[in-house]
Amino acid sequence: MKKTIIILLFGFTSIVSAQRHSALVTFGHFKPSATEGGFILGYKGETFIDRNLSIGWSASWFSKSYVDKVLLKQYEQYYGIVNGELSEQRSKTNLHSIPLLASMTAYLPVFPIISLYITGSAGAEALLIFYNNLQNEDQNEFKTAWDFSWQLGAGIAYKIGNRSDLVGEISYHNSNPSWTYTVTDPETGATKHLEQSFDMSGVALKFGFKFFW
Repeated sequence: MKKTIIILLFGFTSIVSAQRHSALVTFGHFKPSATEGGFILGYKGETFIDRNLSIGWSASWFSKSYVDKVLLKQYEQYYGIVNGELSEQRSKTNLHSIPLLASMTAYLPVFPIISLYITGSAGAEALLIFYNNLQNEDQNEFKTAWDFSWQLGAGIAYKIGNRSDLVGEISYHNSNPSWTYTVTDPETGATKHLEQSFDMSGVALKFGFKFFW
């Protein structure tokens, strides 16, 4: 019995150690609905559970400074249309999007050095938001917003070495983080709760290098 357990343990250890692992670093362009498009940086770690199937996790970073048109519209509905430059100054927003996702990827080799793949992932997205106070444009505020996030993508991997690939991928990302804030009417003292949401759904085009061990 002991010999059987030892053999099974060694067999399991061999299987685990025999699994391939990879690290993918990507860069590209992401265009969410909430803002203009911009640069996106990403990382993905994979463990291959089969020859052409992997599980893993990914993280990416997207940053953008812009005038929040939705917030500007809410502001003008509540306070009325005032100095346009002042309204835009109060609606300036700087956000950082950081999704953390678990993933699964299936590969389809088409040539000895080329593979196509499809990938799906899901997890949580953190949105770090720096914005001007609606009633005092010189006062900076900071908020965090969270939401469930998912992503679907397809790509191509070109083998450039024994342990490295050049990768190109197009993907669709979906999330809509939001948070609620309160404004006070300076004349009546009445307060109103407004919700600011950020539709981070959009398409990303990424390129990168993958390394195996």
